[in-house]
Amino acid sequence: MRVLMTIDAVGGVWRYGVDLARQLGQEGTPCLLLGCGPPPNAAQLQESDRLRNVMLRWSELPLDWMVTDAAELTGVADTLVASAREWGADLLHLNLPSQAIDIPTAIPVVVASHSCLATWWRAVKQSDLPADRLWQQELAARGLRRADVVMVPTASHAAATAAVYGPLGNLRIAANATDLPTERATKEPFVLAAGRWWDEGKNAAMIDAAAAWTRWPVRMAGALTHPGAAPFMPRHAASLGALSPEAARAHMQRAAIFVSPALYEPFGLAALEAAASGCALVLSDIPTFRELWDDAARFVNAMNAAAIAEAINDLAECPAERAKLSRRALARAESFSLAAQAASVRQVYREAVSTNVMAV
Repeated sequence: MRVLMTIDAVGGVWRYGVDLARQLGQEGTPCLLLGCGPPPNAAQLQESDRLRNVMLRWSELPLDWMVTDAAELTGVADTLVASAREWGADLLHLNLPSQAIDIPTAIPVVVASHSCLATWWRAVKQSDLPADRLWQQELAARGLRRADVVMVPTASHAAATAAVYGPLGNLRIAANATDLPTERATKEPFVLAAGRWWDEGKNAAMIDAAAAWTRWPVRMAGALTHPGAAPFMPRHAASLGALSPEAARAHMQRAAIFVSPALYEPFGLAALEAAASGCALVLSDIPTFRELWDDAARFVNAMNAAAIAEAINDLAECPAERAKLSRRALARAESFSLAAQAASVRQVYREAVSTNVMAV
C-alpha cells in the first residue's frame, strides 16, 4: 500500500507524521509526506532526508487554522487528488479533517483528528465557538463526514469529538508513540516543561506562577511566539526557546521531573516523551492524562499554581516517591511504541480501503 500523508512543519503533526512514516517505511509501506503551510526549517529537512522509503514534497496548500475564511482553502482537494494520482497513492491519510472535503468517493480516505478548534475552545474557554469561528467547525464536520475512517489518539479525544460533531460510527483509536531512548543520563535537580507556549491551552502562565515557589528551577522548552497568537514571556521559569528534537531529548533525559498543567491535550506527546526518558510526571487532572497515566503520575488542579508547586516540591524532597513514579511512567511509556502505533494505523488503513470498496 502506498500512502500519501499530509503534514505540516508548525506543530506536533510534524513529529507525528515523520515518526509514523519512518516506521511504516521501514516496514515496507512507502509514504509520500505532502507538506502544507509554512515550509520546514533546515533541521526538519535534514531529518526527512534520513527517512527510508519516505518522500517529502512541499505544497503551497494552506492550513485551515492559519486562514481567515473558507475561501482560502479552495483547491485543496484538487491538489491532493492530483498529487495522489501522480505518485500512485492507494490511500490518503489526512492530518486535518478539512482536507477531506470534496475528495472523490473512489479514493480511500483516513482522517486523523489530532485536535480541533471546537474541542480546544470547549476545554480552554469553557464555551462553544463564537459565531465568527463557526465556519471552522463546519469545515471539520464536513471533512469528518467524508472520511472512510476517522482516527483519534485517545478515547478521551474521541468523546470530546463526538460531543461536538455527534456520534461517528467510523471512529477508531490509534495511540501516538515515541522512540524509547537507548541510553540513560544521570537525573539532575530541575523541572522541565515542554510545549508551544503561545497556545493558551498549554497553560504556560500557571507553570510560570508555580515556578516562583518551587525548590528546583523550572525550565520551559518551546516556542514563545507565533504569528496570530499573543506571545508569552516567563518571569519565574527559565525559557529554553524552541529546541531541536535532539536538544529536547537531552533535556528530558536529564530532568528529574516533568510538568504539564495543560487544559487541553488530545494525547500529550511531550508527557510520553518525558515518561520514556524516566521523568516523574506532574500532570493536570484532565481526562486524557487520567486515561493514559493513571497510577503513573501526580495529578494536580491545572488552575492552582500553589498546588502545582506543592506537587513538584513533594517529589523533589522525596527521592523514593519520585523514583516510583518514574518507574511506573517508563513502564507505561513502553507500551506506546512506534511499532505498535504502525500496526494500529495499518489496521485503520485496511479498514478504510475495505469500507471504501464496499461504499463504491
